[in-house]
Amino acid sequence: MVDLPVERHRRIWQTFSVVGLCLGTLFFAASLTPSLLPRAYFVQGILSGASLALGYGLGVFAVWLWRYLELPEPRRSPRLYGKWAMALLCVAVAMLFLWKAAGWQNSIRDLMGLAPVDTAHPTKVGGIAFVLFLLLIGIGRGLSRVYFLISGWLKRFMPRRVAYVLGFVLVGLLAASLVDRVLLRYALRVADSAYAALDALFEDGIEQPGDPLKTGGPGSLIDWDTLGRTGRSFVVEGPRGEEIAAFTGRPALEPMRVYVGLRSAESSAARARLALTELERIGAFERSVLVVVAPTGTGWVDPEGADTLEYLHDGDTVMVAQQYSYLTSWLSLLIEPSYGAEAAHDLFREVYARWKTLPKETRPKLYLYGLSLGALSSEQSSELFDILADPFQGALWAGPPFNSRIWRSVTRDRNTGSPAWLPRFRDGSVVRFTAQENALDIPGAVWGPLRVVYLQYASDPVVFFDPLAWYRRPAWLIGARGPDVSPQLRWYPMVTFLQLALDMALATTAPLGHGHLYAPEHYIDAWMAVTDPQGWPPAEIERLKAALAK
Repeated sequence: MVDLPVERHRRIWQTFSVVGLCLGTLFFAASLTPSLLPRAYFVQGILSGASLALGYGLGVFAVWLWRYLELPEPRRSPRLYGKWAMALLCVAVAMLFLWKAAGWQNSIRDLMGLAPVDTAHPTKVGGIAFVLFLLLIGIGRGLSRVYFLISGWLKRFMPRRVAYVLGFVLVGLLAASLVDRVLLRYALRVADSAYAALDALFEDGIEQPGDPLKTGGPGSLIDWDTLGRTGRSFVVEGPRGEEIAAFTGRPALEPMRVYVGLRSAESSAARARLALTELERIGAFERSVLVVVAPTGTGWVDPEGADTLEYLHDGDTVMVAQQYSYLTSWLSLLIEPSYGAEAAHDLFREVYARWKTLPKETRPKLYLYGLSLGALSSEQSSELFDILADPFQGALWAGPPFNSRIWRSVTRDRNTGSPAWLPRFRDGSVVRFTAQENALDIPGAVWGPLRVVYLQYASDPVVFFDPLAWYRRPAWLIGARGPDVSPQLRWYPMVTFLQLALDMALATTAPLGHGHLYAPEHYIDAWMAVTDPQGWPPAEIERLKAALAK
């Protein structure tokens, strides 16, 4: 009589791929090595489980391809005890790398000023990874059964090899369609609804302003209720004129901020026109500095970037922004990056058209600013030939996403010898880069009439995600590393791509001054270079940095 549990166990092990297990273990081990950001144990478990499943799947595919090409195979396949021996060896390798994971994580944490961890929780990481691995392998085996059913049916009507290839293509299209049309779109609808509901919330402490010169206040052309959560915070928060004056000891104006929410008008063009009308209502073009802001995906404007500008110019500033999405930047970047570009272009076109009609001697200096997806959108807000005859004065783009067109071009064509994470471009008269340490004072370089500064950290995965990292080493991993990038970070095919993709989704979990969180003291250096404010001796700059860093 056949022992069914034993027979089932034997069948599972006979169908289990030794090649897949070995390659999956290598991927699992590589996933435990450091990337750009520190990882919590549950995040590491998800990453390691996905890496293990990917490696196993590639191993199974490699075996299938070998047999499909009818290449010579070993005369004997491994016996059951041989598979057990390989499995035990793979477990030993996995345990060794799990034991070393804490040291790898500390190599990042030390550079970011975080307390070291005593353990990487190997049991929890291994458990999460194993469960996810089984889930993904189960899905893969389900797809393989569908593949064999389809290819078996196709073999009735066409040659065997053609049936295999066509079956593989059909299953791939079916899986992609399910992910795109069912899982992804449903998840995005849920996310968009959730973020829209969050945007409509009124936070405690954020009250409608009573100042008629503030957006949403008495006489404003933009209703307070339509600004959204991020817009209301932008309008109300920030330094007051008396706070700036108390710090500098000089007279200061109340900074002006104009914001148009998604609910404020029906279309992007209509919202841009509304923003211009509001600017004219409050007399914004009488200020000395005018900044057209492209916010992040949710409509958020980084207060570290806004507050520092207003302090440096004694409140004689106006900033204007237009919301274009509810989703966070990395989701908007993957799903709807064109929305931000359209909104930024519409807003800049309206403001610039009005600005260039004003007398050059009395009009404000015009600048662009954007963080994250806002930087990408701001880059696309104007074309060179549209502003060449009468250019604006400069731009500050912080944390530009990896697919920013101008950033990619300048980084690719950087001067020989300068690293990809901190390039130098030509003579430095138009474009300069900086990070935690101020790198904007280039010996012998003289600014031209238009100044562009990129503020970026070497540990920012939004900037340095590389979609081709699955098969090639990213440029920023060649040569000297950035100051907050682990010296133990290595490139591994496929795995590094997964690490960077996960880092990008968690980019704002880093401490301030690392990853995708830009610190006020670094904004100060950038704004100083772009806008050239007067009356700030070095000692006062350091005092401002210390005050805002708190």
